[in-house]
Amino acid sequence: AMLNQTEVSEFILLGLTDIQGLQHFFFISFLLLYLTSLLGNGAIVTMVLSEHRLHTPMYFFLGNLSCLDIFFSTVTVPKMLTGFLFGHQLISFAECLAQLHFFHFLGSTETVLLATMAYDRCAAICNPLRYTLVMSPRTCLLLVVASWSTGFVHAMMHSVMTSQLSFCGHNHIHHYFCDIKPLLNLACSSTSLNMTLLNVVTTSIVLGSFTFIVLSYLYIACFVFQKVWSEEGRWKLFSTCASHLTVVALLYIPVLSNYTPPSLGSSPGRDVQVSLMYTAVTPALNPLIYTLRNREVIAALKKTLGRKL
Repeated sequence: AMLNQTEVSEFILLGLTDIQGLQHFFFISFLLLYLTSLLGNGAIVTMVLSEHRLHTPMYFFLGNLSCLDIFFSTVTVPKMLTGFLFGHQLISFAECLAQLHFFHFLGSTETVLLATMAYDRCAAICNPLRYTLVMSPRTCLLLVVASWSTGFVHAMMHSVMTSQLSFCGHNHIHHYFCDIKPLLNLACSSTSLNMTLLNVVTTSIVLGSFTFIVLSYLYIACFVFQKVWSEEGRWKLFSTCASHLTVVALLYIPVLSNYTPPSLGSSPGRDVQVSLMYTAVTPALNPLIYTLRNREVIAALKKTLGRKL
């Protein structure tokens, strides 16, 4: 019976909503979020590159984070926007795989990079005298290369494994981009290995990075409470972590709820809503979180803008 079924060569992304009135509202909202993400993150990348004062490990990582956010939102949002304007989006199998690959490449790189940034905060606060030695330019470069490479290898594993599946029959994806779970639901061949990889590898990357971040902050907290006696001193140290912690919460809470094993029974509708958080909302908020709390960035931004105006 399997033989006479045709192979599916393209999919239809059903997107967020069928309600006509909502589509224009969503289009405008997500377009604004996307532009905010491009402008905000673009400004940070430009600033980190051009401003000599920001050539420190923390800003080197932040520049990478902003770069990731630009690419990450670009993988899914433009396609989603065209969906709002023109209804259901056709997407070829190759395009679908490319979207899946870059989504997981950039997403997992970001989770690992945030763990690297926690390590940087830890070194800066708990070992200030040896900080420049511990976080030498070479170490920073190695950590960033390791983050991007981990993400790339992880995504490669998923895209290769997904490309091996056969699809027949249904080709409607209940999502606004090609993510792994919605695709696995449509496969005709066995997906148990793919599911295992998603549950084991993806979960360990996300949970591993998250655990590392939590432990780093527990270490920082213990250090600060033991070594720093003044309230003011404690606040000052914690406030240097506040931006990073906020960004971590915004990314990890939705990601953990979508990619950790109990999520397998969750409804596709909820997965879609949660995905919106980290594909569209978080990349737009990250630059704001980092600039609003940060005098150095605000000063550098004024200087950069002053040069352009």
